[in-house]
Amino acid sequence: MEHNTRLAQNSGFLERFFKLSEHNTDVKTEVLAGITTFMTMAYILAVNPDMISATGMDKGALFTATALSAFVATLIMGLLANLPFALAPGMGLNAFFTFAVVLGMGKTWQFALTAVFLEGIIFILLTFLNVREAIINSIPANIKKAISVGIGLFIAFIGLSNSGIIVQGGGTILEMGNVLTPVALLTLLGVVIITVLLALNVKGALFIGIVATTLIGIPMGVTDVSNAGFFSKPPSLSPIMFQFEFDKIFTLDMFVVLLTFLFVDLFDTVGTLVGVCTKANMLDENGRVPKAKQALLADSIGTTVGAFLGTSTVTTYVESASGVTEGGRTGLTAVTTAIMFLLALILSPVFLMIPGAATAPALIIVGLFMMSPIKEIDFEDYTEALPAFITMLFMPLTYSIANGIFFGIISFVVLKLLTKKTKDVPLLTLVLAIMFVIKIVFKF
Repeated sequence: MEHNTRLAQNSGFLERFFKLSEHNTDVKTEVLAGITTFMTMAYILAVNPDMISATGMDKGALFTATALSAFVATLIMGLLANLPFALAPGMGLNAFFTFAVVLGMGKTWQFALTAVFLEGIIFILLTFLNVREAIINSIPANIKKAISVGIGLFIAFIGLSNSGIIVQGGGTILEMGNVLTPVALLTLLGVVIITVLLALNVKGALFIGIVATTLIGIPMGVTDVSNAGFFSKPPSLSPIMFQFEFDKIFTLDMFVVLLTFLFVDLFDTVGTLVGVCTKANMLDENGRVPKAKQALLADSIGTTVGAFLGTSTVTTYVESASGVTEGGRTGLTAVTTAIMFLLALILSPVFLMIPGAATAPALIIVGLFMMSPIKEIDFEDYTEALPAFITMLFMPLTYSIANGIFFGIISFVVLKLLTKKTKDVPLLTLVLAIMFVIKIVFKF
């Protein structure tokens, strides 16, 4: 009796704090959505340390830094912005950190971490000055819808690529992989399982599908249980924590690297917030992201903390769409995901056992869900249709949300000006287009 009373009180607190009823959701739905989001992005716990360790950084310490930075940033997102988005060191940004800055330019990883730290500080200042929020609001309505669709195509492409169903071609850019491999077959089976569950209106279809696919992967030899266990001690952060080269702050190389981090992270985050909010019908009556300032602050603080801990730029993840698809609408989803990242520090053998073939089906299905705003795009006006099309197309084909936004807005402004529809182009949108052209021309 006392236990049930305590549960009711806790539920009441969560209801009031996260405004669950106001968002048409409940504790069970939010928690399930948070776990689903974590499962679709848990790969970063293995991928990020593996990639960045090529710079000479300690791989074990990177695992701890990845989990902790994701925990801090996602927790802030949930508590401060009350939005169902998860954050972690970003794919693409970690590749730039490793292969461009350190291995390409020959800089130390301490130099790269310094750039990430400066990026976080600058983003915190820009957020308080409302600059980042103003940029979000300056994106044209049809491009906002196209961003959602483009992210859907991008997510589905990631799932198909991770499973080996789509591979780099020999005589072509891309081609069909061997769909008879265990990994590809398990992915396709996972897609069927999730689709059937969705068709039957089973609550938690994505989560159940991931678990079921993981278990089926054991006899198929895809799910690795050789290191199966539950608890492990988190590796120490000491080899990479608080490692900066502040004497290099005022160099030209630092300026170029910092500018690249700023541009890519800004528009990756903006694109994710706009795209997922559009899909979930979470934009307000003016087409704006709710509590955008708080959401961007979570991203900024996450990046700063991540640099202190010793990892690359922290950004909002497109995989958050999987939790939104499961019904996640509030910060309780994000808090749940954050707790999962914290648990991953001591339960890493369990979480790292989930194969990519088990999360790929969820990404493919989420890609399908993200397509729905395409019905609302104005395809009759070519000055609206082409920029939207370019935005959608460039995201998966260039493997970058930011690139889709860059070329979408540039084409929007150019077409509007050439057709004398200047009233459709706000001043800030014009400024952004000019900045994007400069970025592309000078390749920073």
